[in-house]
Amino acid sequence: MNLLKTLGAISGMTMISRVTGLMREILFANAFGASAYTDAFNVAFRIPNLLRRLFAEGAFSQAFVPILAEYKNQKGDDASKNLADHVTTALVWATLIICLIGIITAPFLIYTIGTGLTKNAATFDAAIFMTRLMFPYIICMSFVALSGGILNTWRQFKIAAFTPVLLNIAFIIASLFLAPYLKQPIYAMAFAVFVGGVLQVAIQIPALIRIGMLPRIRLNPIRSLRDPGVQKVLKKMGPAVFAVSAAQVSLMLNTHIASKLEHGSISWLSYADRLMEFPTALLGVALGTILLPSLSSASMEGNEAEYSSLLDWGLRLTFLLALPAALALALLAEPLAATLFHHGKFTALDIAMTQKPLIAYGVGLIGIILIKILAPAFYAKQDIRTPVRIAIAVLVATQCMNQIFVPWLGVAGLALSISLGACLNAGLLFWGLRRRAIYTPQNGWGMFCFKLLCALILMAGVAILSARQFQWLYLQRYPFQRCAALFFVLSACVITYFGALFAMGLRVKDFKRVSL
Repeated sequence: MNLLKTLGAISGMTMISRVTGLMREILFANAFGASAYTDAFNVAFRIPNLLRRLFAEGAFSQAFVPILAEYKNQKGDDASKNLADHVTTALVWATLIICLIGIITAPFLIYTIGTGLTKNAATFDAAIFMTRLMFPYIICMSFVALSGGILNTWRQFKIAAFTPVLLNIAFIIASLFLAPYLKQPIYAMAFAVFVGGVLQVAIQIPALIRIGMLPRIRLNPIRSLRDPGVQKVLKKMGPAVFAVSAAQVSLMLNTHIASKLEHGSISWLSYADRLMEFPTALLGVALGTILLPSLSSASMEGNEAEYSSLLDWGLRLTFLLALPAALALALLAEPLAATLFHHGKFTALDIAMTQKPLIAYGVGLIGIILIKILAPAFYAKQDIRTPVRIAIAVLVATQCMNQIFVPWLGVAGLALSISLGACLNAGLLFWGLRRRAIYTPQNGWGMFCFKLLCALILMAGVAILSARQFQWLYLQRYPFQRCAALFFVLSACVITYFGALFAMGLRVKDFKRVSL
């Protein structure tokens, strides 16, 4: 399998997802701006999102994919299908119970996570209603995460990468055609989450049927829990829950802190999150997706040279693409936020407050992406405890930094703490790999980094000079001209960066990689 070609295909699908995601955020900003009700929606959405990442995409995938790959390589397709049936049964029943508990305890959850919303009874009640409406989303996304793990193990990456597009489409349709007709328009977004979850399940089923791996959900979850494969997944998933929960608990604590700041703070942070997640998904998520099955196979075969070489390839590609993205977020925060969000109810104040956390995210973007490359190196070895210990230490460090930065920088302090915590996390993961001799850097890193530094300096100069040629807030009345100006600035940065690297001898063929 050509990894660079596969990465391009996955990134292409992810690009569609992120472009539609930006469209959704643009429409959301235009329709709702940043207010107490948008804060209520963001708090309500984060609760099922937390559980989704905890029990589905995060801890579950990290534990399930290496074990499924082991079954596929060593026991064959029939054993793999049986494992998938039992795991699906246990997962769906567990998330169904969690969903029912969440619906019942929604007021307590909202009070705990978004204490600041209690200042306005109507806002608090709206958050409770939306939480209850969106809780079934975790059942859908648990199945989507499981099917994505199966498809990725069978090297069918495109459907899983495309799936998030359906949620974005649901948001776009709801904001355009449903929100204007509701007494409380923000409720349209909560309905969109529910519908988007169902659509994401539906698109997985034909792909699973094609490879003969559509799981069968059984009525007796106890029998499934007794299956040795399920118990092995649960055993691995336990530490993974702590690893993922550390990051999610940090996010919830940040939401709690932001809810106590001025109205709109949660929304400003959320808009900055969306822009930060664009390069994170295109590179970090895509690379992590294709690396985990390849690393797992190399580990099971005892091919340490291939294992280390795969990781080295992923790290070089990350530095090549993540560093300019981080620089662009930091230096072009105002042009990006203004061009994408400065419409309708989204004001100049909202732009100023959104660009601050966006700059802070630029500081730590490389760390945020590196975690998605380095952590799978441990998961492929079925070592989840090490990332757990690191994640817990980083959680403590991040909250300590919040005590320093938030009083000084406000909502931007939350983003800066996350960024620095991610860099610390990535550094500790890298140190753990090197200390155990799991990864040995290949030759040429010194010259590679020197070339990147030279290209980044040139790009920074072009970004600053070209961005200063435009009055981004004034151009609100000329949206097409503002889009053209942003395109010009970004194109100049891309041409400068890659042109400089090309002039210094870097070629695409240097990053071609084949994995069996």
